Amino acid sequence: MGLLTEGSFLSWDQAEKYANHIRKHGITQFLNVWDRQKGRRDPFLWGDEIEYMVISYDHEGKNARLALRQSEILDAFHQLVQDTCANKAMALPNFVPETSAYMIESTPGTPLTGSLNDLLSVENCMRHRRSLLRRLLKSDEALVSLTSFPRLGAGGVFTEPHYEPSTTEPHHSLFIPREVVGPHVRHRAINENITLRRGSKPPINIPVFFDANTPQPFFDPTIPPDLSPIDAESILPDHIYLDSSEGGFGCCCLQVTFQAANVDEAKRVYDALIPVGPIMLALTAASPAYKGHLADVDCRWNVIGDSADDRTQEERSEKSQQIPKSRYAGNYSYISSDFNNRNEHNDSSMPYDEAVYEQLINHGIEEPLATHIARLYIRDPLLVIPETINQDDANSIDHFETIQSTNWQAVRFKIPPPNSPIGWRVEFRTMEVQLTDFENAAFAVFLILLSRAIVKYGVNFYIPISLVDENMERAQKRSAVTEEKFWFRKDVFSASTPPPSQTHTPTHSPSAKKPSLDAPAENTAAVALNAVSPPWSQDSLSSNVSQTQYVEMTVGEIINGKGEVFPGLLGLVNAYVNSMDVDQGEKQKLGKYLDLIKRRGNGSLCTTATWIRNFIRAHPAYANDSVVTEEINYDLITALEQIENATRRANDLLPEEYPEWVSDEASTNPIQSA
Repeated sequence: MGLLTEGSFLSWDQAEKYANHIRKHGITQFLNVWDRQKGRRDPFLWGDEIEYMVISYDHEGKNARLALRQSEILDAFHQLVQDTCANKAMALPNFVPETSAYMIESTPGTPLTGSLNDLLSVENCMRHRRSLLRRLLKSDEALVSLTSFPRLGAGGVFTEPHYEPSTTEPHHSLFIPREVVGPHVRHRAINENITLRRGSKPPINIPVFFDANTPQPFFDPTIPPDLSPIDAESILPDHIYLDSSEGGFGCCCLQVTFQAANVDEAKRVYDALIPVGPIMLALTAASPAYKGHLADVDCRWNVIGDSADDRTQEERSEKSQQIPKSRYAGNYSYISSDFNNRNEHNDSSMPYDEAVYEQLINHGIEEPLATHIARLYIRDPLLVIPETINQDDANSIDHFETIQSTNWQAVRFKIPPPNSPIGWRVEFRTMEVQLTDFENAAFAVFLILLSRAIVKYGVNFYIPISLVDENMERAQKRSAVTEEKFWFRKDVFSASTPPPSQTHTPTHSPSAKKPSLDAPAENTAAVALNAVSPPWSQDSLSSNVSQTQYVEMTVGEIINGKGEVFPGLLGLVNAYVNSMDVDQGEKQKLGKYLDLIKRRGNGSLCTTATWIRNFIRAHPAYANDSVVTEEINYDLITALEQIENATRRANDLLPEEYPEWVSDEASTNPIQSA
């Protein structure tokens, strides 16, 4: 969720006049928060964000369309929630607008703790939120947690109501009508100003999947012949082509945000989760089709990265490479001053604002965090609201968030808002949204348990940022879970105190120990923790030696372990669960979630992307030509909705037992075979 300030917005030719003002005051706001809040301590709290698409069915015409009813639904929800929840124990959930007019984001009404009771309540909380939204839908509508809509921009009728895209305005998409953009000022400003700052529409080229009858070479058949020279230069052969920020921002995701005990813990866990980002992206892959075609990728990440690319021609030039990454990209560097965070890990070529860096350093901000903030501040503000240009820097962070919230990195470090009980937080952003609340709960719970294991055991996941970037590219490839290997650190139990020559002060507890090798919790798909880390030595500080600590493993090996080489992320999670004071019955309930993670990792259950791809290719109307027709899309969306409400089995995607624990709110129609 980004900064949702109300008001009007300035178009780029006016907004850029205030860029330096906003950057200057944004840094002042950050430093004010730092001075007041750097020593605060808070309890561990967390919450999830799920994004949905509202679908409108034309059953007679066999067409599933995107219902552009975000505002209408959100306007109606408040009274419904009050009537439904006012006198009940369950807190009021939050529903907020997302980028596209067919998208709605939901979050729990109050944050959760790390107790097992709260972890086991997540799925029911998610179901409750979905149930409330469903009550606001029309009889021919559905709420689907789907990452990418396969026919967005494909021509024909793909929205309800139907609008035609502009063919006369050079800065508007040829394929996606402007009415698809959500009405909130933030989303309209970002969509328009990305294009205006860039000087052209952001081109999105997605590699097409070549099936038996796909034309070779492939040229996107929806592209009109009379393109402008700028548009024509942007198109790549053998790729699906989109030309709008909505082509990427219209994708949905699952995000998890947690509040750390203090700023040092937030920085440590932020760093540790950066190498985990590509692994979770591959594990949750759910978007294999775009603009009416099957793609040769399974994930949305680069699609959004391209859609958010506001760099000018000079900034993105291969010659100058002034700014090598889009606003939406992997992380630029690590931020903790932990002694394990060494220069060799921060090998990014991303530039930084030298003046901002010096200001932060002179204020006493440690070098890793100062570098991180200074790298964010090479960007211009895309959202400038004239009513909020002059702010009270002691009591606002809106200017800081204007820059921060439009740097869409895999992991985000979030500062405490002024005059608020909210503390230092970390947001994990790479996961694709899953079809069912069971899956979304499983991935959210796994990530929270992993973050707690990171803190408890002081693990070291550092690898060079360049290898994380390489992993992000691999994670998006078709069938990456089973077909690709990823760089990861082998010895995650580094020494918990630095050698005498190290100048960094360790920020984690010197008493941090490896997890015990107790027997795994029953039914939790545990992996034995047999890895033994070598004693610390000066030699291990050298780049040549430390490179041997980074090895290539499959997602299954990173999740489930690789013998004595690597304990596996699930091994760490299970060790943490075993250390909790809970009974075996509760651990068994948790086991259904961890078993899903294990089986997605080892390939015995496929990803959502693989399931969707297989469904399309097996459809009777599919011509083996990579085309997803309206009929195929209609049947696909119908099937996905049936899987979610447990009226259709998908035993290659979900455990066989899945329908047994679906709440009573789900449909009770006889289960069909998928």
